[in-house]
Amino acid sequence: MMTELRTDDQRPLFVTGDSEDPRFNQPYVDVREWRDEPADAPVFLGSITTQRGGPAPVKARHLYVHGGFRDTDARFTFCFPPEAEYQQRFFQPTHQLLAGEEATPRNVAFALASGGYSVQTNMGGRDNPRTAEDTSSGRFDPTIRGYRVNAAAAKFSRVVAAEIYGPHRPFGYLYGGSGGAYQTVTSAEMTTGVWDGFVPYVMGSPQSIPNCFTVRVNALRVLKDRWPSILDAFEPGGSGDPFAGLNAEEREALEEATRAGFPPGAWFNYIPQGGGPLVLVANLVPALDSTYLDDFWSKPGYQGTDPTSSVRAARIQHEAFVVDVIPGRRKQLKLSSVPTGDLTGADVIITSGAAAGKTASLGRIASDGMGQVGLFFEPGADTIEITAERSVVDAIQPGDEVRLDNSRFLALQTYHRHQLPPANPDFDYPDVYDYFRNPDGTPKHPRRGVDVGAAGTLGSTGHIPTGRFHGKMIVVECLHDGDALPWQADWYRKKVEAVEGADVDEKYRLWYVDNANHTDPTTETQQTHAVAYSGTVQYALRELSAWVEHGIAPPPTSAYDVRGGQVHIPRSAAERKGIQPVVHLKANGSERAEVAAGEAVTLSAQIEIPPAPGRVVSAKWDFEGVGSYSEAVELGDPTSGAVTVTATHTYSNPG
Repeated sequence: MMTELRTDDQRPLFVTGDSEDPRFNQPYVDVREWRDEPADAPVFLGSITTQRGGPAPVKARHLYVHGGFRDTDARFTFCFPPEAEYQQRFFQPTHQLLAGEEATPRNVAFALASGGYSVQTNMGGRDNPRTAEDTSSGRFDPTIRGYRVNAAAAKFSRVVAAEIYGPHRPFGYLYGGSGGAYQTVTSAEMTTGVWDGFVPYVMGSPQSIPNCFTVRVNALRVLKDRWPSILDAFEPGGSGDPFAGLNAEEREALEEATRAGFPPGAWFNYIPQGGGPLVLVANLVPALDSTYLDDFWSKPGYQGTDPTSSVRAARIQHEAFVVDVIPGRRKQLKLSSVPTGDLTGADVIITSGAAAGKTASLGRIASDGMGQVGLFFEPGADTIEITAERSVVDAIQPGDEVRLDNSRFLALQTYHRHQLPPANPDFDYPDVYDYFRNPDGTPKHPRRGVDVGAAGTLGSTGHIPTGRFHGKMIVVECLHDGDALPWQADWYRKKVEAVEGADVDEKYRLWYVDNANHTDPTTETQQTHAVAYSGTVQYALRELSAWVEHGIAPPPTSAYDVRGGQVHIPRSAAERKGIQPVVHLKANGSERAEVAAGEAVTLSAQIEIPPAPGRVVSAKWDFEGVGSYSEAVELGDPTSGAVTVTATHTYSNPG
């Protein structure tokens, strides 16, 4: 018998295993066919879809089911294994930005290889807001993409599974990274009986938006001429002192980023990282805090009025007019002039003509003094990249006046100073937020009257995490993640501990992964500095299913402590716990060796195994640090707690 969804004084709907969602209560199936290869789907950052060289080609026999919910734009797909391979479970990935219901081949292959079927939705289709403006508009119900459409699809998948395999209740597991971690946690807290276990990974907190990103872009701007020496200090054999030679403002920017939680080991990727996901959430600030820009440049207590700050010299407000509109695949504009200076993140504000009052976002610029402006110009021309609604771009005509203005982006870079510490004590995390307090506990900087972080979290899923969830959970967090700062997983762990007390280990684990970023490495630079963590997520899902279905407890939570905004872990694998092996590398018997070009170097690596199931199955060297691990080595006893491998290599060139 179906029951109505429970509501609590108009709060978000709470979904149970036998409830009926009033919007998603008429499922249908329009495709049902056996396939040997999963459907093609885009690889999306934030889900288990990437590996070196791109997504793996997959051939796997499965029953493909496609459908949706009537009178909505919500769609779903299920991929079921042959009956002989089915073990009565399903796996469901989630992320707000998943554009379609087709699961990636790798996610389908993982589910099938794990004895389950895959479930994926399009997050509600047109009910899923795609911009910060839409999210803050109030026109969308965030609970739809937050958990409701996923829950409706998960419950209907059990109906289809019973039709295929006979009466039974499959176990269900939901997982998602980054923004998908918000959805996963919200689903764990706002449903019961829908999923049995959850794996949120690279997760944030209710204060992530936009603070995790603004503290980074501020450091990127202030330290733009200092990065070579800073990175050298962090590299193996470096001094370890990234503050050497910095002036007061530069030191403050780097210290602030570190104390806010940005991992020093993530700076190597600073050029491709840039603002990262900031572009997705930046417009929440003007949408929710419309007076901030003016206040930043006019009121005391803000960096824009500080005569010692470099931000005032970095400000550009350049007037020009459109000389010509150049047709092509992407419309290009030739301007009367283009300013010098750093225009990263600047706006193109149209001040006359049909598009007057509209704004386009400016990306990169390359100038030769010829006044050429637009999208993707040939090298040597004055070029910028802009993004705006097509109607705005099409309305720009010769003679229109524009202003290139980076005032908003500069002001945004220190918005975190006026959000932290958060006013709501439920969001507090003293190790980080005390840095933004005076000795008497008051905020160092003027605090804004709106909490953009909490608003962004509510806009994402319709719920603020409390730590009270249903089922079992394994969290995977990466220690070199510059987007989801690692301490935030501990913030949620403390919420869970406050609810569960001494019983927390009966339903919760947190595994930290060292030397891993927000996504798996793909570039040469990333592959020489970072390790992939997607295998850890997959391992967590299988351990979770064994925990839920058979009571087999997974490896314990990682040992760590948080100091100065940074998560610190023990040096040895036995002390560190979790599931990640630890490698101790030496050159000529020491952590640092200086040799002449052409002189042989003896390298040794001790691989320690944590107290968890598993063993060392392979080891490879990348002698030249190019991201290619081609030199395989023979292992000793792979069942021992530590495996040591050695090699001799000669470096022909200095460096």
